[in-house]
This record gives sequence, structure tokens and C-alpha cells, in this order.
Amino acid sequence: QAELGVNEHHQNEVVSYMRFARFKRGMCLKTVDSCFQDLKDSRLVEETFTVDEVIDMLDGLQTVVHSEVESELINTTYTNVLLLRQLFSQAEKWYLKLQTDVSDLENRELLDQVAEFEKSEYTSSNKKSTADPIKPKLAPLNEGGSELLNKTVAYLQEENEKLKTRLRTIETQATAALDEKSKLEKSLRDLQMIQGDQKNNANQDITELENKVAALKSQFEKTLNDTTANQKFLEEDLVTTKHNLLKVQDQLSTAEKELEKKFQQTAAYRNMKEILTKKNEQIKDLRRRLSK
Repeated sequence: QAELGVNEHHQNEVVSYMRFARFKRGMCLKTVDSCFQDLKDSRLVEETFTVDEVIDMLDGLQTVVHSEVESELINTTYTNVLLLRQLFSQAEKWYLKLQTDVSDLENRELLDQVAEFEKSEYTSSNKKSTADPIKPKLAPLNEGGSELLNKTVAYLQEENEKLKTRLRTIETQATAALDEKSKLEKSLRDLQMIQGDQKNNANQDITELENKVAALKSQFEKTLNDTTANQKFLEEDLVTTKHNLLKVQDQLSTAEKELEKKFQQTAAYRNMKEILTKKNEQIKDLRRRLSK
């Protein structure tokens, strides 16, 4: 790790950008200095000036400097955006998602660290430029992912070994499954032979059972016919019995009427009737006397 907490390659990229920023900053300062120099050369030609003339010159200088500084700040912002675009484009080629923390951009301690790094780098670069005039060769942008590529290759090789081991395990399991399949097929053939013998015995049992069922069916039909005949006989007998019962009831009713008629014609019945008549007269007489 270098002084900025990144690897040497990235620190060299930072140094390159700082040189570019220093150059742009120097150009901006030269532009501001030229604005003041233009004012001196064009307006400061007399020995005395009024307050209004001084205010007018300062206002004009302020407008020019403000425009130049604003233009340079805007250009610096756009330059930083292009720099971030390059970094994000390279990261997206390797399916990476970079994140930024804007709050660190105002960290005074980090800013002082960068300023110290720029100062030391500028001093050392001046010494190198006087001692060794050879210009450094910038590395291509696409070489930044070589380390990630190596890690990816190592990961894929490891996964390949795991897959080979798993394949050998599956082959062993497949061989054992084939052996088990052969044993099961042999057991199935033996079972089918046994089932064939059992099927013959079952056919004999079924024939005997069918004969028994046929005999039981014949016996049941015979019993059913006998029961039907008995039921018909009983129904006819019941009808005859009903007629006889009605006939006997009619005869009984006639006999009762004749018996009652004969009883009314007897002397005992007439005497009892006269006694009841007298008793009724006596009761009526007693009721009249009681009422008086």
C-alpha cells in the first residue's frame, strides 16, 4: 500500500490526475493575473482617478474575474464527472458496483493529507525531472482488472475441482444404482414366476368358487319360488278368513237382535218395566212434595 492507502498502480493514476489538476489550476491563475494586468495596461494610464472611476474599474474587473473563475469551476466539475465515468465504466465491465462517500470530500484531515502528498510528490517529481528526463509510460485502462481476472480464474478452477469430485461421487453412486437395478430385475423375474404358479392355483379356486355360487343361486331361486307360492296361498286363505269373519259378525248381530226381542216379550221383562214405571211416578211425587 502506498501513502494514500491504495496500491501503487492506483497511486500513479492519482498522481497523473493531480498533475493535470495542477496544470489547469495554473492556467486559471494565469487567466486571473492577465485580467488584472489588462486592467493596469488599459485603464491605469492617469495619475489621479475619481471614486466613481475606481468603482467602475473594480466592477469591471470583478465581472471578468467572476466569469473566468465560474467557467473554470464548471469545467473542473465536468472534468471530475468524466473521470468518474471512466472508473465506473471499467468497473461495470467486471460487474462491479462502486460507491462514493461525498462527506469525505470535506474531511479536513484527509484534505490536508492529500495536500501534503501533493507537496511531497511535486517536490520529488521536480527532483526526478532534473535527474531523469524519461517520461513515465501510462498503463492502459483495461489492465486494471487483471488482478480480479486472476482471482476469477482461481475461483473457477476451484469450482472445477469441486465439480470433478462431485462427478466421481455421482459415478460411484450410479454404478451402485445399476447393480441394485440388476438385483431388483432378477427378484422381479422370480416374483413373476411365483405369481404365475399362484395364478394357476387361483384359477382353480375361482372355478370351484363359481360352481359353489351357481349351486347357491339355484337353491336360492328354488327357495324363492316356494316362498312365493306359500305367500300366494296365505293371501288367498286370508281373504277367505275375512269373508267368514264378516259372515259370523253378521250372524252374531242378528242373534243379538232376536234375543233382545224375545227378552222383551217375557213376563219378567214386563213386570220389571211396570215396577220401574211406578218407581218413577213415586220419585216425581216426592219431588213435588219436597218443592212445596
